[in-house]
Amino acid sequence: MTNDQGFGELVENWQEPPSPYNLTLQGKHCRLTPLKEKYAEELFAANSLDKENHNWRYLLDGPYSKLEDYCNWIRCVEGESDPFFLAVAKAQDTQEAKRDNSCDWVACGVASYMRISVAAGSIEVGSINFSPALQGTLAATEAMYLMMKWVFDNGYRRYEWKCNALNYRSRRAAQRLGFSYEGIFRQSAMINGHNRDTAWFAIIDKEWDALRQCFETYLAADNFDSDNKQRTSLSSLTRPLLFKTDPLFGE
Repeated sequence: MTNDQGFGELVENWQEPPSPYNLTLQGKHCRLTPLKEKYAEELFAANSLDKENHNWRYLLDGPYSKLEDYCNWIRCVEGESDPFFLAVAKAQDTQEAKRDNSCDWVACGVASYMRISVAAGSIEVGSINFSPALQGTLAATEAMYLMMKWVFDNGYRRYEWKCNALNYRSRRAAQRLGFSYEGIFRQSAMINGHNRDTAWFAIIDKEWDALRQCFETYLAADNFDSDNKQRTSLSSLTRPLLFKTDPLFGE
């Protein structure tokens, strides 16, 4: 009889990945840059489109009824290394931009890299607050793709997504983007006196090549007709690749 329980797979030639710092992630439909106070006015205006404050329901900060208060929040997180916040700007499709083949950019969302462990090669995307001006757009999907691409291009092994288990919209989004369901951590926190169960999702490096192809197929110009309607949905591409699906949305 032996007590040897064996070991996990050997991780060969491991080198710690860099922490995100001073990034600019440029896409066709969006641009991500470190969050700074100069974006406050644009972001505040975009967030004001959320009249019922639905976006803030599961966030730890906000909502903000005054620009000054929102500026104060940005000052508190600006320059932090973990979480490292990015402002998400959407390309404005103006006639002027079309003529000179350039784009105007307006900040209308934020997201962050957080719980960064370079020793384990693990990093999380979180504190996502996409205003109504960004939600459901190609820019929103491309922003998540660019953040994901940076993670795996820089040698991370694991990319996490966690949310309140009651946040069904977030759980659905995670699965659409290719994050596999890993379970519910019960009573993991208390937020403003309320219990929080946390749903965990993740992508690992071995899954990235196939997922990258899904995003490239989805974001390709020929996947959209003349009315800008998708021919193939992203979820139909990513779902077959999921290690495990969220039971909330069926097996």
